[in-house]
Amino acid sequence: MIRIVSTLFALFVSLNTLAGIDTQTDDNGVILAGHDAVAYFTDNKPVMGKAEFTAVYQGAIYRFSSAENRNTFNQNPQQYAPAYGGYCSTCTSFGKKFEVNGKAFKIVDGQLFVNKNEEIHAFWLKDVAGNIVKADNNWPEIKHVPADEL
Repeated sequence: MIRIVSTLFALFVSLNTLAGIDTQTDDNGVILAGHDAVAYFTDNKPVMGKAEFTAVYQGAIYRFSSAENRNTFNQNPQQYAPAYGGYCSTCTSFGKKFEVNGKAFKIVDGQLFVNKNEEIHAFWLKDVAGNIVKADNNWPEIKHVPADEL
């Protein structure tokens, strides 16, 4: 029993060490504020995931509304993972990293982009292509920098 607890603790610590610098996660390592990454594509709306349907990708825990969505994600996670590690796309275009609420999103050319909130998202929508170019240029520079150091 102690071995199992030790192993689980080590896994938890390693996941939390990986998550949070190049992926935007909460204190529990959950990305997209707990929303189902696949549902953005299939339902075209934010859908909360459930703790019983999870997957880990690039150090972040993804939650899904169903086992089917989790299995779909696991077949091709890079297809469903958000741009810029799930950080706010608008903020990334300014060289910053901010958390998202999971409700403000847009899929562009098959890529999921999320924003801090609906107000910031409305700003981003005014120049989607331009903001993507700016964020794409900034991301390599800020990807591995903690958000509070930007």
